[in-house]
Amino acid sequence: MPTADVVAAVEAGQLTAARTRSGERAGLDVATRTGRAAGLVQRQGLDPASTARADWAGFGTVIPVLAASPGAGASVVTTVLADALQLAGHRSLVVDAADPARSGLASAARSDGPVLDGPHPSVRIRMSCRANALVARVESDLPVITPGMVPPPRFFKPTSGSVQATVVDLGHDPWRVAAHPLAGAGAWVRAGTPMPRPVLVCRASRPSLLHAEQVLARLEAFTAAGTVTSPVQLVVVGATRWPAGVAGCAGRRVSALLEDAVFLPHDPDVAVSGITPEVTPPRLREALVPVLQRWELLPPPATPAGPVERMVRAVKGALS
Repeated sequence: MPTADVVAAVEAGQLTAARTRSGERAGLDVATRTGRAAGLVQRQGLDPASTARADWAGFGTVIPVLAASPGAGASVVTTVLADALQLAGHRSLVVDAADPARSGLASAARSDGPVLDGPHPSVRIRMSCRANALVARVESDLPVITPGMVPPPRFFKPTSGSVQATVVDLGHDPWRVAAHPLAGAGAWVRAGTPMPRPVLVCRASRPSLLHAEQVLARLEAFTAAGTVTSPVQLVVVGATRWPAGVAGCAGRRVSALLEDAVFLPHDPDVAVSGITPEVTPPRLREALVPVLQRWELLPPPATPAGPVERMVRAVKGALS
């Protein structure tokens, strides 16, 4: 298994050993069950060593959202994108691949929907609704969900009908996911047909840009091999522009994304409450609408009428 899953399984065992009277014996049991679950789940997807391309049919346009570092705002960006799509009448799917205990989308739906069978008895998927969007979250009776325990994408596919877009909050530590991105949560960035459009989320600070560069550097080998789709869009959360001296410290990989970077302004309500069942504020959706228009997921902005068009409309109005 990838090292990230081994480490997470051991950590789950250590946590259990510290919490229970049976100590080490209980810890070994939990570590073993967690490791086995991760291994069995991964074997039901594409081989992490395979160069095969993913078949994204039935998911529409896949938009994986990857944070440069924990707390960058990936869950907010995921929800804003999904809300902009569903308010435009598109049927969308939101995939929450995070460990439930650390999910930023835990309160995205007003009520929990049914639990579907997953790839392992200890790994399930709960389908809920956020207005007209489906929200699929990973659940488990184990202490943690390792990156590799996230079910392969096919388990998230809606059982009835198809969706026009799937927005995925990868959730897990991006440093770990990027080290071996073709299994578990990272499977959503695998190159395929149609090609996913990964989004990288950061803050308007030098440390966050440094983290973003490190994540892109880790993905570079997989991108060069053609197995992973590198982020095509940078979203900067909590700002309307770069503070003085910040953008200039971007590394060469992040620099390629700076020109088209989109700024998601600070919203005090979202900053305090996080993602709730309420629709995200209009000013946040408006910031990301141009991205969806470039990707032809939303209609282009209306072109202002010229003087001749205005005259024709006036004549038609008078005649009617």
